[in-house]
Amino acid sequence: MAVVAEAAVNSMSKKITIYTTNTCAYCVMVKKFLKIKGQVYDEVNLDEHPERRQEAVELSGTMTVPVTVIENSEGIKDVTVGYNPSQLSSALA
Repeated sequence: MAVVAEAAVNSMSKKITIYTTNTCAYCVMVKKFLKIKGQVYDEVNLDEHPERRQEAVELSGTMTVPVTVIENSEGIKDVTVGYNPSQLSSALA
């Protein structure tokens, strides 16, 4: 039981942000993956907020979406570009 409680605390201390666009199928897949995992996230739709496009490029080094940023309680960011379930799972652990 303590392991489950610890896992819940760890996942709660992570801040998740996904940079998306309206026509991105992989963006939908990342959001569905996180929903299945019970994760809460903030979405930055770059079609609706084009002024934040450079922010996504600086984080990822590319102009591709989705860009998923998982930040832990110490401020360390794990950035995943595209739909990569294994990398997302590692960042959530």
